[in-house]
Amino acid sequence: MIGEIVDLSVDYKTGKTKVTFLIEVDPAQIEEYQDQKLNIEIKRYRAKRSLNANNYFWKLLQELCEMAGIDTIEEYKRRVKELGIFRRFRIEKENVNTFEKMWSAQGTAWFCEKFDIEYEGDMEFKLIHAYYGSSSFNTKQMSRLIDGLVQDCNIYGIATKSENEIKALLESWK
Repeated sequence: MIGEIVDLSVDYKTGKTKVTFLIEVDPAQIEEYQDQKLNIEIKRYRAKRSLNANNYFWKLLQELCEMAGIDTIEEYKRRVKELGIFRRFRIEKENVNTFEKMWSAQGTAWFCEKFDIEYEGDMEFKLIHAYYGSSSFNTKQMSRLIDGLVQDCNIYGIATKSENEIKALLESWK
């Protein structure tokens, strides 16, 4: 849901914070949650890039990879690593496989890379870069990803959308 905080107060009986939101949703959609314990996550609003921009990226990438004779997923990973869109984790050695499975379960394009080892006493920790899939990129990130691909497609003579068409794809929000 998209919304904003309009009031903060303290419940003096419990000492807990009360938050009032103004949200963009029909009340009927959330009535079933009334009087239930909920998990609530609040994040700063960011407009997401359109799914069409991501679809366009994957279509172009597949064309380029077919023409160049390279693996699409490996080329995708190379491009995402080049952009540096990842989160760094320090994970106990015995938990690394579980973490990697959980991270990559978010989609084909979500992947991990071990880059170093640290020790704390007898404990071994793996340092991991966990890369986000392009479906989670914001407009600026997606634009950088598409721009690099379009440049490479132009070298191979692969037809791409015009600069204005690509800009429109990136500006179309959900």
